[in-house]
Amino acid sequence: METVKIGIIGGSGLYQMPELENVREQMVETPFGAPSDAFIIGELDGVTVAFLPRHARGHKFLPTEVPYRANIYAMKLMGVEYILSVSAVGSLQEQYAPTDMVIPDQFFDRTRARAKESTFFGEGIVGHVTFAHPVCNELGDILEASCKTVGVNVHRGGTYLCMEGPAFSTKAESNVYRQWGMDIIGMTNLQEAKLAREAEIAYATLALVTDYDCWHEGHDDVTIDMVVEYLNKNVRNAQLILKDAVKRVAAKETPNQFAGATKNAIFTAPEHWPAETAKKLDAIIGKYRA
Repeated sequence: METVKIGIIGGSGLYQMPELENVREQMVETPFGAPSDAFIIGELDGVTVAFLPRHARGHKFLPTEVPYRANIYAMKLMGVEYILSVSAVGSLQEQYAPTDMVIPDQFFDRTRARAKESTFFGEGIVGHVTFAHPVCNELGDILEASCKTVGVNVHRGGTYLCMEGPAFSTKAESNVYRQWGMDIIGMTNLQEAKLAREAEIAYATLALVTDYDCWHEGHDDVTIDMVVEYLNKNVRNAQLILKDAVKRVAAKETPNQFAGATKNAIFTAPEHWPAETAKKLDAIIGKYRA
């Protein structure tokens, strides 16, 4: 299996990276099943990356159906240390306009059916990772700098509310989320962030604003064609941002700050680890067996 240090997860609309050179595909089997798709490995200006379309090419998975554990574990098996995740979102605040980019630093969980896909632990091995600060600030800095280089309007910080879907919010829900102080709303990134932390992979989100959520007074005037137009523009910008960002990640001199995030999170003593579960989690916790 090819070793790759930087992983990219593409969201709605971002199913490929046309700037990739020397492209090859890699199927990765995991103890948690198959990932969303084959990994697309290639070089961006000489930097090797592994790209995975979250919903699969052709957009085949609902947000609840995405195999989050398999996706992140596969990246761990490939040696990925940094994940740049791209996600289309709705705006819950006036200042985040369509085609803007947001780099959130917090998440709020409103999912209901993803308990199994939100952690690698269980089945006899208990772990509780620290998650007060759910993203990597260094990767956030890099994404912000790359957004400015590309020339898009970028907002640093804010809270990404992760809802279950697949239906969008009611107007009542949208207004409550605004009262809670939420900034953007999407359906996927929280599980990825949690699993990346357990897998000791640095993670950050580049959120692409496609529309104001239904709270906005102009929402009823928004057409599907407009949203698709904004999404396509965002996706092209995201491709350019990622091309710049991976060079910055590759040149980063500081190590992955989450490399030991799971060490003190495991509550179950190694002598009590069920053999089957320990084997299943070996890529993450095997080094802590001694």
